[in-house]
Amino acid sequence: MEKSKDILLQYWGFQDFRPLQEEIVDSVIYGHDTLAILPTGGGKSICFQVPGLALEGVTLVISPLIALMEDQVRNLRNKGIEANMITSAMSYREIDITLDNARFGRTKFLYTSPERLKSPLFLERFKSMNIGLIVVDEAHCISEWGHDFRPSYHEIAEIRKIHTNVPLIALTASATSRVQDDIKSKLTLRNPKEFKGSLERKNVHYNVIPSENKLKEIIDYCRNNHTETGIVYCQTRKSVKSLVQQLRAQNLPAGLYHGGLNAEDRKYMLEQWMTNKLKIMVATNAFGMGIDKPDVRYVLHFEIPNNLEAYYQEAGRAGRDGNNSVAIAFWEQKDISVMKEQLEVKYPEPDRVKLIYTAVCNYLKIAIGSGNQETYNFDIIDFNRAFTIPISETYFALKLLQINETLYFTEKSFHPTRLKFSIGNSALYKFQVAHSSVNDLITLLTRSYPGIFDGFIRIDEFELTKRLKITNSDLQKQLKMLEQYGVIDIVYQTNLPQITFLTERSPEGYLKLNSAIYNQRKKIEEDKLKALVSYISTSNCRSEMIGNYFESEMAKCGTCDVCKSELKSNHSFKELIELVPTLLPATASEISEQLKIDKVLTQQVLHKLMLEEEVKMENGNFVTFNQTL
Repeated sequence: MEKSKDILLQYWGFQDFRPLQEEIVDSVIYGHDTLAILPTGGGKSICFQVPGLALEGVTLVISPLIALMEDQVRNLRNKGIEANMITSAMSYREIDITLDNARFGRTKFLYTSPERLKSPLFLERFKSMNIGLIVVDEAHCISEWGHDFRPSYHEIAEIRKIHTNVPLIALTASATSRVQDDIKSKLTLRNPKEFKGSLERKNVHYNVIPSENKLKEIIDYCRNNHTETGIVYCQTRKSVKSLVQQLRAQNLPAGLYHGGLNAEDRKYMLEQWMTNKLKIMVATNAFGMGIDKPDVRYVLHFEIPNNLEAYYQEAGRAGRDGNNSVAIAFWEQKDISVMKEQLEVKYPEPDRVKLIYTAVCNYLKIAIGSGNQETYNFDIIDFNRAFTIPISETYFALKLLQINETLYFTEKSFHPTRLKFSIGNSALYKFQVAHSSVNDLITLLTRSYPGIFDGFIRIDEFELTKRLKITNSDLQKQLKMLEQYGVIDIVYQTNLPQITFLTERSPEGYLKLNSAIYNQRKKIEEDKLKALVSYISTSNCRSEMIGNYFESEMAKCGTCDVCKSELKSNHSFKELIELVPTLLPATASEISEQLKIDKVLTQQVLHKLMLEEEVKMENGNFVTFNQTL
């Protein structure tokens, strides 16, 4: 369709679509419900943003991650496209204005989290919006069998009843057939057109490296490849900070990125990395959403996520330019035990969850019968001091309450101050004349932030204090004064986690926990962890393993660590698994020498046997479980 190509060229500067993009775009423009499964880096956002511009009305985009919404809204605005978002960090007044802008045609793309779909305010405004397209991003979240289940995704089928003739597109990077069936049935897709891109990335070479000291191995790898751009993934912010310190101590300039950084620090780190001033980015999974740097030559995992979906997505950020790249997961024997222990901790007993729910409500001073659709900043450290409930236990209880659709928990992230003038120009002028102490601030705000009378605008408090030559304390006093006089509506900055209650507070002992979901989620996560352990310890081609897991045909790659080791050896991996126990007791070096295989392959075989509890180490030698030294 020529119109879609014109839009692609006008806003993105591309002459042609990537594989499958044009077919997906045309499907949506012609009014078909559409399911698109495109791997990481496949250009999913263009598949709904182009038809969103081609179709009349507002495109509603439902997305589970605030960072992803912020990234896409910013990119659309930079192209001159009207885009807004609704999040739990916004005030009622701010949400009200944003919805009205969409209702009266001043917004082309409206992003929201699924939890907002059931709020009375949203439903009331949505009924009178001219909706052209509904988009469900990260659609696997609707399935209990997906790796990031969000019960609130089930609300999407309800809002479809309001605009019955509007097409819907569901997108995800990967989904098993079971998850695909869930997406189609629970979103009530009508005769959907289905598109599935190949998961095969022939230029990305997967490696799993067993190690006695993965920190040293990662430092060595980064030093040996210091001219190339790479990402090192960790599972926690603590690990990110520690690893960055270690790399910098070795004169390896590394950036860091996690959800707790404020907006300025995130922007700075990203710019340094995107412009190759920093070659290494150490990050949690918060890094990567919407970031399309084509020349990432390696993705290393200091800590492996506990499911293959997350690992494949993170590893897939390597080699988007089509050139050879590597994805290396480093692991130590203790990592598997740690992941299993963490899984147990994630599921505290139901009575304990109920106790923590009551404590959180008391801490936030929420009366019984109130709190529905209200958002509160939640200082989890202060809560820990007040109630002596471990932070980790509180965190996982809140996650379970989210699965239970009791509340929505947003982890710590930075939300800048936002404000708008709530009075008109003439009234504002009179106020300035009568209150000279805030005259300079008002003048600076009106001149620096276009649109500040129409909607909430993010302000840069540091820049304001610098230009006004006042302290931050003085600025806060002036803002408070303007708020008290009703001159501005303001939402103050915070970097605290936030809790949005999806129901009113239940009396003590009356909270209902869905035990079926609780038990099912735990079983699903256990199965996913088993699949990940199988991937780590496999004697088969890594690419084949990924393909089998996602039920997508992938040929033997010949370039992963398993394939390369077999090429160097006279024995297949399976043969070595049978041979090695017959040579024990022995050291790893002795095994390598006897079988004439390299040390890496020897390590892989021994770690596989140790995972399966057929071999153990005793006094520096490897022995079978029925041997002793």
